[in-house]
Parts: sequence; C-alpha cells; structure tokens
Amino acid sequence: MTKALKDHKAWSASGLLVAIGIVYGDIGTSPMYVMKSIIHGNGGLLNISPDFILGSLSLVIWTLILLTTLKYVMIAMQADNHGEGGIFSLYSLVKHCGKWLIIPAMIGGAALLADGVLTPAVTVTTAIEGLKSVDVIEKIIGDNQNIIIVTVIIIISLLFLIQRLGTSSIGKAFGPVMTLWFCILGLVGFINMLGHLEVLRAFNPIRAIQVLFGPYNKAGFMILGSVFLATTGAEALYSDMGHVGKYNIYLSWPFVKICLILNYLGQGAWLLSHQGSTSLASIEDMNPFFLMVPDTFRVGMVIIGTLAAIIASQALITGAFTLVSEASRLDLMPHLQIIYPSSTKGQLYIPLVNHSLWLSCLLVVLYFRTSANMEAAYGLSITITMLMTTLLLFEYLKKIKKVHFPSYLFLLFFGGLEGAFFLASLTKFTHGGYIALLIAFLLFMIMIVWYRGTAIEKDQLVKLPIKDYIPMFDKLRQDEHVHKVADNLVFLTNAKDSENIDRDILYSIFDKGNKKAKAYWFVSVSVTDDPYTLEYSVEKLYTDYIYRVHLYLGFKVEQRVNVYMRQIVNDLIKTNEHLPQSGCYSIYGEQQVGNFSFCMIHKHLVPESDISVFNRMMISMKYTIRHFAGSPAKWYGLENTSLLIENVPLFIKLKKTPQIQRIQSIKN
Repeated sequence: MTKALKDHKAWSASGLLVAIGIVYGDIGTSPMYVMKSIIHGNGGLLNISPDFILGSLSLVIWTLILLTTLKYVMIAMQADNHGEGGIFSLYSLVKHCGKWLIIPAMIGGAALLADGVLTPAVTVTTAIEGLKSVDVIEKIIGDNQNIIIVTVIIIISLLFLIQRLGTSSIGKAFGPVMTLWFCILGLVGFINMLGHLEVLRAFNPIRAIQVLFGPYNKAGFMILGSVFLATTGAEALYSDMGHVGKYNIYLSWPFVKICLILNYLGQGAWLLSHQGSTSLASIEDMNPFFLMVPDTFRVGMVIIGTLAAIIASQALITGAFTLVSEASRLDLMPHLQIIYPSSTKGQLYIPLVNHSLWLSCLLVVLYFRTSANMEAAYGLSITITMLMTTLLLFEYLKKIKKVHFPSYLFLLFFGGLEGAFFLASLTKFTHGGYIALLIAFLLFMIMIVWYRGTAIEKDQLVKLPIKDYIPMFDKLRQDEHVHKVADNLVFLTNAKDSENIDRDILYSIFDKGNKKAKAYWFVSVSVTDDPYTLEYSVEKLYTDYIYRVHLYLGFKVEQRVNVYMRQIVNDLIKTNEHLPQSGCYSIYGEQQVGNFSFCMIHKHLVPESDISVFNRMMISMKYTIRHFAGSPAKWYGLENTSLLIENVPLFIKLKKTPQIQRIQSIKN
C-alpha cells in the first residue's frame, strides 16, 4: 500500500482542515441563494406566511439529512475504490456487472461537468450582488448591473488564469478561510434564531410534507426545484473522498451541517420578523442571507462570501480536471494534454478544459446577467447525476455487496426522492436550464462517439503471430543500406497478447518505410481500478531485441511513458536481460541506455471501407474530435521526445470496386 493510500485512510487535525477547505465549497455557499430563490419563487416577501417559512426550512433541513448525510456520507462513501470516490470510480467497481452500466456513468459524468459551468457564475455573482445590501455601495451602484457583471467577469477570469501556475499557496488558505466561513454562518444564524425559537419546529418532517400541498405555497410541488439547491454540493463529498480521506469527511461533516442548518434557521427567523415589510419587499433580488447581517458587518460578509465563492469555484475546476482525466483513462474521452504543476503534488491542469470552462462561465454570466436568473437554471443537471449515481450504487449494493432487499429499498427511496427533485427542476428548463442540459448532451455525445468509435477500432483489430516475422526483422536489422531510426523504437499498442502483434504496427515497420532499430519495444498501457498502481511486466519475444512491455498504471497516475521506458531498459541492463547500448553520446556523459524514438499509429477511414452509415459516422466524428483535442502524444508525455506519427488505413473490409478498363489512346 502506498503512503498516499495510507494517508487517505487516516484522519488528522490538518486533514479535517483540508477537508473543510476542499470538499464543502459548493454546499457551503448554498445559503447565499437557497432561501432567496424559495422566497422569489413564491412571489416575494409579502406573499409568505409563517407556515410557508417553517415548511420551507423543513424541506431544506430534511433534504440535507436524507440526500447529503444518509445517501452520500453514510452509504455512497462505503463504495470507495481504494479510497477514491466519484461516479467514474464507482463505475470502475461495477462495470463487470453489465455493459449497459457505461450509459449511466457517461450521463452522470456529463451532467456533473455541465452543471459545473453554472457553479462559478452563480456563486460569485450572488456574492458580489451582496454589495447592494450595503447602503453606501448601493447608492453608488444603483440599478447598474453592468458594474456587478464586470466585477464578476474579472474575478472569474483571474481564477481561471492562475490555474496554469498551480494554486498550492492559495490552497493552503482554503481550510482556514472555509472554517471561518462556516463559523460565521453558524454564529449569524444562531444569533438571529434566538429571536424566533419557533423556527426549531422546522425539524418536524410533517411541516415539509404540508408545505408541498398547502395553499400558502404558490409554487406547489415545484418548490423542490429551489430546495434542491441546498444539496447541490453533495456529490462533491463523494467525488473528493480520495483527496481528503473518508474519515476526515465523516468527522468534519457534522460541524459543517450544524453551521448550515443554523444559518438556514437564522434566515427563517429573520423572514418571520420581516415578512410584511413593504420597504424590504421593494428591494430587487432581496436576499435574507445578507440582510440578516448587521449593517456594520455586511461589507465583511460580502468579502468573505466572495472568498468562499472563489474557493467553491476552485474546487469545482479542480474536480472537472480530475473528472475529465478519469474519463480519458476509461476511454470515454479523447486523450488531452495534462500538465502537473510541480508546486502541488497530484494537481492537474488541462488547458483545453480550463479554457472551455472559462469561456462557458463568461458566456453564462453575460447571458443570465443576474444571480436570480442563474438560480432559475441551476441544479437541473445535477439531479440527473444524482439519479445516475443512485442507479450505480444500486448495482453495487445488489451485486457486489450482495444485499438484495436493502438494495431495492435504496433504489425505491432515493430514486423516488431524486426523481421528485428532477421533475420539480424541469420547470427550470425554459428559464435557462436548457443551457446546462445542452452542454451535458454535447459532452455525453462526445463520450458516446469516443466509446463507440473505439469499439469499432477494436473490432477490426487483427493480430499476427510475431514469430512468423522474426526472419524479416533479422534481415532488416542486418541490412546496411537501411538507415537506423533509433536504438530503441517504441510502439504504443492496445493489444495485450504477447504472442501476437497488431497488423498496423507490422505494416508501419515494413510497409511504411523500413524502420530499423537495435531494439523494438511494443508497449501497452493498462489503466487499473486501483488509482495508484505503478507496475510493469516485460517479456522477450523469440529474440534478444524484441520486447513486449505491459505498463499497469492507476487511473490517477501520471502516464509519462518516456520516463518509464528509460527506467525499464535501465532495469533490464542491470539484470543482464538486455545488452548495454554503449557508444551513446550525451551531454551527461556516456550512457548505457541508448536513444528512443516513439511511434504512434493514427488510423484513417478510407472511402472504400465496407461499413454501415452509422459506424462510419461514429468513426468520422471520433477522428474529428481527436483532431480538435490535440495529439495523444501529450497525454503519454511524449511531446518532448523523438516522435513519429504514422497514418495507416483503418483496415475494415473494403467494398468490391469495379475493374477499370484500358482503352486505346486517343491520338491528336
């Protein structure tokens, strides 16, 4: 077991602090807009009653208890994959239970990424709009929303700009800042609650049921669309489990939940005191979260709220990098360039994802303009992710844990609960929810195309016995008229069979120019379910110069194939399994390991291929996506090596073409 894994299984005071800083950013900023959205959906401050306030609070409290605490903390976190969580880690645990499970995994992953586009926009905008609750600043800003928009755009742009630099120094401040944030949430809520202790009646779940059907609830069943915003960060508890350890989440969540509930109760108490105020009702986007804070401290609340929103956004961006990276390693997305900033161990930076998220967030801010409009669209796609997670957890409980009857109860209860939230959130579709669903659909289609295209390529894969071509290899190596390509020529292949080799590789070596080398290495990379595996096996293939290498890398391990290959060759030389490659010139002195040249095979579909229209479309779309995603060489860490990209036809059965006929030449 690696040190990292041991650390993930332990808990510590510093671990608790890190967990508070990383895990709870999204759910911790929810109090800024949940009650505001509920009140707005019911017609404003003048249209609410004590029963409505208590019932709404009860819905929020029991949503936190049932969805966040019971489902994610108590059940989902038991389905850890060597300490890792999240929908793709869960899929890795159950994928052998049925091929169809890839569909909910793709849908859930796509929806989670899509909803992430709205999170930085809605949290930062809500925090900055809190400035309007400060009288002095409100007189300066007035109704000029453009000032808010420009400020939000600057903050979001700076946030995405620093991703390339690494955020270790900022990350160290996440824990203390978020701890202070939750303490303030709890304290402000507790102080306001003391004036109306009747808000404690909200713990009665009957009030939650009554408000759904009460005449004082003008939104009816659709109020759940706003209530659901209180638990949008619940998925992060499961997804970030591998970063901070499950026990640190177990111990920190009660503190966070108490602070959240106290703040919601405080907002409820403030609403009970001001439910008939016409002056407050006239305030555009009236937000009880900021208004219940005394004027003297309101600016400070906006500042720390903005910091909390930035931290929530940072955690989401980092989570998006991790999610895309895991999807790529599971062959659900194209290989993308990944940068690992040295300042933070294990930190990912994916330029294409970063730029796409940044542009999408800016467009969301410019399109919706106000946090109220964003809240109307927010949360729809995350309900889909939760439903897909429930489905995968059902399979895990039934087929892995073998608890059949409880698994059906789990599916019935949480599937029904989340289904209700999904149906209620559908009202957000016309209010902007279609934006998140459109993004989710595009991401899902990319996954479908990549997955199906890869399957077609695997179907056409032909393997030839390597021993039949040994004489040809010998002849090539001894041919003095052929220029040597490299001491070590490395081919990346998906095939795991040691006795056979991909026809495409042999075609490249002998038919696409004679590629002469001292040693040939056929390397396959297997992504394991264990996130931190770093192992290899090697076999000689009938000679002392042809090798088959299998790299076994965890889905969170950096795939630096060039570094690993140099280590492997050096290991074989030390054990006398490979001859030293002397005579190598290097600025570091004479080396025993020679130079390397890496060859990657790119397949192309020729027009004559006998393939269905659907499969042709899938392959063509996959290659188009591959073109925009960039070369997978960067994924394997080969961008700075001697690299040859070889284009070969996709050897699918060709259509029968008519024989062209020769005719007599026409004389002038």
